[in-house]
Amino acid sequence: MIPAATYAILVVAIFFEVVGTTLLQQSQQFTRLLPSIGVGLSYAASFWCLSIVLKTLPVGVTYAIWSGLGIVLLSIIGYVVFRQRLDTAALVGLGFIVTGILIVNLFSKAAPH
Repeated sequence: MIPAATYAILVVAIFFEVVGTTLLQQSQQFTRLLPSIGVGLSYAASFWCLSIVLKTLPVGVTYAIWSGLGIVLLSIIGYVVFRQRLDTAALVGLGFIVTGILIVNLFSKAAPH
């Protein structure tokens, strides 16, 4: 059984990754100082949290959850904040990502329950 704290730390890692990538858009190719610093700090915090999670969860499962939920959350932020359009194919693809994460976590023996 995986402790709830492990998943909480993974959520924090995902949060920092999403913040870092959002700031990457704001940094304008690292030409703006504060967003650029925020990118580095956010990614460092995210990877530090991931390193803690990897003590308990397998790397493949951890990365699938981290990257998959990051993609979905960033797509939502892109749509809401940056007014980037999501077409039907993008929405279907994002749905497959969420479905894949659920399958791995609910049914895979690679993900300890």
